[in-house]
Order: sequence, then C-alpha cells, then structure tokens
Amino acid sequence: MSKTEILAPAGSMETLRAALRSGAQAVYIGGKRFSARSSAANFSIEEIKEAAALCHRYGAKLDLAVNTVISDDEAADFCEYIKAAAKNGIDAFIVQDWGCAELIRRCVPDAVLHGSTQMSVHTAAGASLLKELGYSRVVPARELDRDTISRICKVGIETEIFVHGALCMSVSGQCYMSAMIGSRSANRGCCGQACRLPFSAVGNKDKAALSLKDLSLLPNARELADMGVDSFKIEGRMKRPEYVASAVHELKNALEGHAPDMKLLRGVFSRSGFTDGYFTGKRQDMFGVREKDDVISAHELIPKIHELYRFERKAFTADFHAVIKAGQPVVITAVCGNVSASAEGEAPEKALNRPTDEAALIKQLSKLGDTVFSFGKLTSDLDEGLIVPAGKLNELRRAVTEKLTAAITAENTPVYTISDYFPRIPQISRGETAEKLPLRTFCRTAGQIKAAAELSEHIIVPMELLDDDILGSVDIQKIIISPPRFIVNEELITQKLTELKAKGLDRLYCHTPDCIAIGKKAGLRLHGSFTLNVFNSYSAEYLRGLGLEDCVFSVEAALPQISAIRTELPIGAVIYGRLPLMLTRNCPIKNEVGCGKCTKRLIDRTGRELPVVCSKDCTEILNADRLCMLDRLDEIHGISYGVIYLSDEDADSTRAALSGRKPQGNITRGLYYRGITT
Repeated sequence: MSKTEILAPAGSMETLRAALRSGAQAVYIGGKRFSARSSAANFSIEEIKEAAALCHRYGAKLDLAVNTVISDDEAADFCEYIKAAAKNGIDAFIVQDWGCAELIRRCVPDAVLHGSTQMSVHTAAGASLLKELGYSRVVPARELDRDTISRICKVGIETEIFVHGALCMSVSGQCYMSAMIGSRSANRGCCGQACRLPFSAVGNKDKAALSLKDLSLLPNARELADMGVDSFKIEGRMKRPEYVASAVHELKNALEGHAPDMKLLRGVFSRSGFTDGYFTGKRQDMFGVREKDDVISAHELIPKIHELYRFERKAFTADFHAVIKAGQPVVITAVCGNVSASAEGEAPEKALNRPTDEAALIKQLSKLGDTVFSFGKLTSDLDEGLIVPAGKLNELRRAVTEKLTAAITAENTPVYTISDYFPRIPQISRGETAEKLPLRTFCRTAGQIKAAAELSEHIIVPMELLDDDILGSVDIQKIIISPPRFIVNEELITQKLTELKAKGLDRLYCHTPDCIAIGKKAGLRLHGSFTLNVFNSYSAEYLRGLGLEDCVFSVEAALPQISAIRTELPIGAVIYGRLPLMLTRNCPIKNEVGCGKCTKRLIDRTGRELPVVCSKDCTEILNADRLCMLDRLDEIHGISYGVIYLSDEDADSTRAALSGRKPQGNITRGLYYRGITT
C-alpha cells in the first residue's frame, strides 16, 4: 500500500463520487446492516457492487464497515452478507467484534481485516496483538498523543488515524450511555448521540458538558506522514457530499505541504471551531456545540465546494498508439501502466485535402474530459495520404477508453476464496446458574476491598490501590489486578505488573485488547471485562482460544440472549452497581468549573445526577441508578459468576450488596429485560 492514503467516508453514492473526484484514494462505507452508522443512507449489496467498481475505476480501495457486535441469531445472515460483499469487490472489512472477525475468516479465508477504532486499541502492545492475529490494519483510539501514535506506527501493522471530523466524548467501544438511557446501542450502530444533549456539573440547562468540538489534525498531516501513518481517515458517513469533498481536498493540500484552508472547513461544518484533540497531550479548549453562524456559513459555501467535484478526476495518464495503414482497419491502442486496450475501426480513406497526421490525432484523442484519464503521449504508424474522419476517431477514442477503464477496474478488483461455511453454534450444555452464585467484586477504595474480600470469590482491584497494606490484609489469591481502562504509559504498567507478579499476584482483568496483549506477555491469567463487548458465542469461544479463563458478558445483552450462549468459556454477568456509561480522556467537570470546585457529578436535562469518577489519565461517568439483579438471580440462566460493581459504597453497603440485599434509592434492571434497539 502506498503511504499517505486519504480515506474518505461515504453514506451515499453521491458522496462516494464526491470523495473520489476530490482526490480520495480509498473510501469506507457501511451496508444496510452491521454498520456503526445505521442511520446513514448506507449501501445495498447492488450498490456495494457499483461503489466497488467506481472506486476501482479510480484505482481506489473500498472498505466496508461491519463494525458492530452481532448476536448468535444474526450469524447466518452476517456470513451471507460477507460472502456477497466479497464477491462484489470489497477491499477490506472494518471489524469490532471478535466473533465477526472469526466468521469473516471462515467465510472468506483471504479477506483483509482492519481492527476498528471500536476495539479500543490504544497501545503498541494492542496493535501488535492484532498483527499477530492476522489483521492487516489497526484503527487506534482517537484519544492518542503523538508519541503513542509514533510507537504504534513502528509495530509493523498498517496504521489508520482519524484526522478530521466529529469527536466522541467517550473512547469508542466504551460508551454505553445511549444504550442505557434510550436502548440505542452505539456498539450496535444505533447511537442516539446522548452526549450532545444538555449536561452540566452545576445544573446549567444550557450547558452541553459532553459535546466536543470536531477534530482536525490537518495542520499536522505532514508530521503524521513522517511518523509512518498509512491511512488518513476522515470521519463523516452521515455528512453531505460537500463536507467530504472539502475535507478530502484540504487534506490533500496538507499532505502536499500546503496550509489547509481551515476557515473553509470551519464554514462547511464545525462545532465552535476545531480541536487537535489529544494529539499534543493538551486537553484544554476541546468542548463546543453547533452554532447558528456555522450553519449560515455552510449554506453560503456550498456552490463553491461543488466545483471540487463537478468533473471526473484525472486519476491516470494514458498513452496512445495509432496504426493507420492503407487497406487495413484503423487500430487505436491506449496504455496505462501495465494495462492496455485497443479499438479497431474501418480502413482509412484516401485523403482529398488534408490527410490525418499526428496533430489531428492528438487533437481528437486528447479529448478525455469525461474519463479518469489525462492525455500522455502519442506514437503512430501512419501511411501517407490517408484520412480518418474526426467523428470516427472520436468513436474509437470512446471505445478504447471504455475498454481501458474496464481493464483498470478489473485489475484493481480483488478476487477472493469464498467458502461454503455456514455458522453452527456448538451444542454445549452450560447448565443452570449455581444456587450459591460465586461473586467477584470490583472495588474502588481500600474499605471496599477489605469488606468485599470476606464474601467474594475474587476481588477486582485497580492496580494503584495494591499497596503493601492491602496485600498484607487480604488473600492475594483472590485478587484480580485491574489495570487502567485507558493505558497511557505502557512501559510503566508492564513494569508494575511484573512487580505485582513477583509478589504472588497472577490474575489480570482485561478491559481491551491492550490488556490481553500486556497480560499474555507478562504470563498472567486473563479474565475478561464486559468492556470487551462479548455479545455472541463466537466471540466467547475466540477469546477462550486466545487464553482467557472467563469473561463478563456484554451489559447490553438481554437475559434470553445470555441464557442462549453456547461456549466452554465461563461467562459472568454484572448483577449490581452503577455501570460506567462513558470512559473519557477529558473531564467535563474540570472543563466547566475547574478541579477546585469539583462536584463529582453531572446533571442531565431531567435533573438526574450521574457520578463522575476521575483519575489522572481518564474519567468514568457512571449511571445515575444502580443496576440491581440481586433479587432476581434465579432469572439469569447459564452464568458462572456474578459481578458486583462498586462506586461510592462504604464497607457496610459493600457487605449488604454481597449478601444479596437491595440498595436504598432508585435501582435499574439495566437492559436485561428491555434489551436494545436493533
């Protein structure tokens, strides 16, 4: 793959054309199903075929986003969909779900896989793991600074970086707010963008405390290219063609060393301007909303932007060779790289006045305005005194360029091995939930740790709390180390894990692929968090093969789905606690009122209070109500253990939860009964 690929979004055929004509070297789209932007127009299978042909005509690639998690009963449809997409020329599949990736491999063994940003990979170790697992490319989390991006680029896997477009408040793949509030799961492609609604640390109903400005790293494009970034990704599959065209055009300028027109881009679409996100390591001035002036500016710029994609882009140079011999058919050949095509016409006539010469040939053959070709050079083999009428030359030009276009399209269209694989869920009997369900407790304080250790099979403890006092007061065989959910310093975390292992701790709670990679390297026993988003039997079995001993199932699954899972991997379920709705790298309270006036909460437009838990490198926004299934454990079938997720509980409340007593105040049953929108 050539370096500095410009990868543009397209939610419709019109936007796809705009992207290609503006200079995109690759486009990513979603289909009617299994795409993380389900509310975009998206592409049918027939349209995917047309889109692939159009991209390959330009020598561009077409990536298909299948970056949602799927349920077991969708696996058969998913496999048929993947086979159809592969047959119709998709260049790569963008994947979040471990099970989806495995199904793609079984359906199309030579398929190209890209690890979606929703996998939450944010370290070189995580990128290395995807490389080992056969992924061709990683799309890391958008919250990375320049040093981390540079380290990932050195791993030896293609690296795709978001450089322009909307920026989620939460780390992708780690947001459950839309699902918990409105049953619209971001991991299933139905995000309701709850983060753009009013939230405030002090009850200001006009404050959008979770709304970030749009990202733009276009001024840093050359620096990213020098680091070794392979693909420069523009966000926006739900955006208009004008947005995509202007972003592609300005990114192309930036990569060529010219200053991008940020005023133009802001006028097309922005939220109070742009931010360079987390790239510089500075997290100030990142918040913004869509303003009236932005909308007015966009309307005024539309006609100007249309000029960027009114005409076909000249993606190739074609050289021509003409053979005009007496008594023989006229032959025009066009050559583009190692691809050529010829068209044959009637024999020439004797010229009465001006014979056809090279100047006349160049005049007619260079009229390539409606093609992807620019005219290169002409060679010829001409007899004297012959003429080919201009109309006939035009017909031959059209014929030969159509054939050359078809040949180039075919040359750029991948051909895959398509298997006859059909998914069959293993018939594994998992039995009923034990009468006395083993409990694992996620703790946040020393008091919780000591109280939970009495009644828990295991306690999941943030590694920063594992000091000598804790290690000396609880059975270390019960401890599962919990690394930060977002790892900023990979080397430091690895060092601390090595030290803890030397003290006898040997279990690691894995939040993301990064944790799996670091834990495997450290020789630790691996336990999966619900943040791995295991939503089907195939993912569970894949992670079992990867070395996990067990895993907490997705908190977005309903009870019937959990009971239907078939896997030899022991499955857990969260049965109590305030679920984290967002994992963020930027504290909304700090932005609004400063750390000195921290309220430790956000208030939504209905007056509900969401606790906010801060650490040095990331922030968790918790649900207002506690999930409680303590009184309904007999309705959760087939799980091997329950997880208690503590937040601000004291020792007595901790013991109460572990003893099965419902908490005071409002509770929620989560999504176990109501499920999510599909």
